[in-house]
Amino acid sequence: MRRYKTDKSGGTTRYPRRLRNVMLALFLPTCAVAQSWSPERPAHVALMAARTAAPLTEFTTDGCSGGLSAGWELLNQTFPAYTATLRDHPPWEVCCVSHDRAYHDAGGAVTAAASLAARASADRALKACVLRNGEALKGEISQRFEVDPDHVETAYAAIAQAMYLAVRVGGGPCTGLPWRWGYGLPSCYRSNVRPPARD
Repeated sequence: MRRYKTDKSGGTTRYPRRLRNVMLALFLPTCAVAQSWSPERPAHVALMAARTAAPLTEFTTDGCSGGLSAGWELLNQTFPAYTATLRDHPPWEVCCVSHDRAYHDAGGAVTAAASLAARASADRALKACVLRNGEALKGEISQRFEVDPDHVETAYAAIAQAMYLAVRVGGGPCTGLPWRWGYGLPSCYRSNVRPPARD
């Protein structure tokens, strides 16, 4: 189905479906925050409903999920000189562990709205932590690798943004994934709980 809009001259301009979908993907999170609604909300409702089914599990972490810590470790095992040059863990791994603590117990939330807000806050905190880490290490890294400090800052900004987008897309509750929001709480499934009626 083609989508068209009317321009000022009365003609029409076609919005390609892909562009429309990208615009919606960028616009919906802003609407969700502004209107306290989110397509993710039913999953938070289900998570809070499942919260009392079993006690919170013991905290565990894999460092940085998505293979970041595991990949770093593999690089160190494959190229021992790499460890001598950098570190045996990603320099931002402390940010990931702090993020995992928030994800483990759903930020301590007891309502769906609080859970939704806590997840957004935890993800923003992860990004900010990686940026702070880059700022703290900028001088050391630029000197060690003889690169401009601005390049280090740009690289950290890209890393922080990529990590933020990854957790926003892949970290929602009730997915069954080991890194999901509320992974220390009982498993939940969105389809078990109907979203509350909207006023």
